[in-house]
Amino acid sequence: MAQKWLFKSDPETYSLSDLEREGKTVWDGVTNNLALKHLRSVHKGDSVLIYHTGEERAILGIAEVLRDAYPDPKRKDSRLVVVDIKAVKRLQRPVTLDEIKKQASLKDFALVRLPRLSVMPVSESQWTELLALGKA
Repeated sequence: MAQKWLFKSDPETYSLSDLEREGKTVWDGVTNNLALKHLRSVHKGDSVLIYHTGEERAILGIAEVLRDAYPDPKRKDSRLVVVDIKAVKRLQRPVTLDEIKKQASLKDFALVRLPRLSVMPVSESQWTELLALGKA
């Protein structure tokens, strides 16, 4: 069964608009040990929420994983992995971190509990609620 994830990106470095324009990309640059552990668990067909950090601090869209995690071909460190993703759709409205924090049902969401983590799992119930907030 496909899993659900949230990937964070600094929009000045790589934004959802960049992904939409390019269609697909290699999701790389993850170095945190826990985020890498999560990224190693990502598989083809999984769904991903794209979250912008910085001033936006919001979930903006959905992507799909095209290939299981594999060693980063640009790095010589075997610990570092990447995944290929493609743009699926933009949410009708961004779901801000402030809005997420106000939802009692999302108090245990990793985005609230571990705000610096760049790759995190999303439960089915969290996914459903976040998409409802984003009018997806």
